[in-house]
Amino acid sequence: MKVIVDLTLVPIGVGVSLSKYVAACEKILARPGLKTQLHANGTNIEGEWDAVFEAIRECHEKVHGMGAPRIHTNIKLGTRTDRVQSMQDKIDSVIAKQN
Repeated sequence: MKVIVDLTLVPIGVGVSLSKYVAACEKILARPGLKTQLHANGTNIEGEWDAVFEAIRECHEKVHGMGAPRIHTNIKLGTRTDRVQSMQDKIDSVIAKQN
């Protein structure tokens, strides 16, 4: 099943700068089969359910391995069974309605 996820992963106990942890996760999420879109407060991920959630698990493992004792993660997700829809399709639909 295809899924679109909005992921925000927040390491706790590592100080105020989190960009190195985000960068480490972005490397994991860049694998073939996943499409990502980094934004100011997280990353959108598009792909097959199992591949997306495996990558999220690997992000947790990586960030813990970098010294974060705790991680707080927010996940919003959507699936469709009536048709295939990409992240870009959703954006294009909103933009088209603005004109």
